[in-house]
Amino acid sequence: MNFKKITSLLVLSGFIVLTSCKKDPEPYVAEYDSTPYSLQYTNNTLPVPNLPSDNPLTIEKVELGRMLFYENQLSKDGSMNCATCHVQEDGFSDLNQFSTGVEGLQGGRQAMAIFNMAWNENGFFWDGRAELLRHQSILPIQDPLEMNETLENVISKLGSDTLYISQFKRAFDGGAITSLNISLALEAFMMSIVSDNSKYDRYLAGTETLTASEENGRVLFFAEYNEFFPATSGADCAHCHSGTNFENDQYMNNGLDTDGTMTDEGRQDATGDPNDKGKFKVTSLRNIAVTGPYMHDGRFSTLEEVIDHYNDGIQQSATLDPALDATTTTGLMLDATEKADLINFLKTLTDDSYLNNQAYKSPF
Repeated sequence: MNFKKITSLLVLSGFIVLTSCKKDPEPYVAEYDSTPYSLQYTNNTLPVPNLPSDNPLTIEKVELGRMLFYENQLSKDGSMNCATCHVQEDGFSDLNQFSTGVEGLQGGRQAMAIFNMAWNENGFFWDGRAELLRHQSILPIQDPLEMNETLENVISKLGSDTLYISQFKRAFDGGAITSLNISLALEAFMMSIVSDNSKYDRYLAGTETLTASEENGRVLFFAEYNEFFPATSGADCAHCHSGTNFENDQYMNNGLDTDGTMTDEGRQDATGDPNDKGKFKVTSLRNIAVTGPYMHDGRFSTLEEVIDHYNDGIQQSATLDPALDATTTTGLMLDATEKADLINFLKTLTDDSYLNNQAYKSPF
């Protein structure tokens, strides 16, 4: 063998050795996947919602939103998350009158329940200051009375977590961890929370029967107030809590305070319009039996107190709803039995499957 052949063989052998020592390249995996997510109905008693076209629900996005909802890194000291003040077993609300934030400070309004957000199209929070659910979702993170964290810090913390790096890649094209994508994921998860399997839903579906007391309460709930015919006058609850979601998506003054005693201006805080003073979001009565205390400031501890307020406790003010103003002379004229029947009907709106649905629980 001549010298040139020996040299060529040595070079070839060295190349083979060098290339065989190299680590095989990682196979490319396209992690982003937009698998459509369909809202889960049980009894089909709710109308079809108008979901945001610019944030289509996907399985990957909803799952990321669920992770973020239960993620302590969203708070300044890592001690709380969204579910701290919105507990599933309590209708995703807070049994405390006011929630306590990371600095030990309390908020000024009662934590609102979270369900059927897909049917809410007129702002969020008691005063409607957040136009869309995605806007609402990140405000508590930044609120000094709640999580007291900056979005920049949240992005930094999540960007150092391999679990979230991977999940954002699955949920969003490009996989960027941004405040917008955080808000869209949280919006998607909260939009996925559906409550439509109460006893009343099953009654509407024809699979369950109401008791005599519940049925009388149902009639009272939907019957209009009529001072001239007390025998047939109802509680007129459906005036504000209408439809199968038991709300009208409006802001109304329900007579909690006079102009002189009103300390929370409600909707006016968001709009600056004096005509909105004392108006608050009309919330759904679904699951109302488990989401006390009641009203924007949690002033009522029981449903009995709530009924008593509407029966004979309405306070007059400049923006009081006209239908409620009409009842101030006589009250609703409900006797003790009728009040008990009305409460028994309200209890039929509790959806135990929603309160225990594994899809809404913490993924950790």
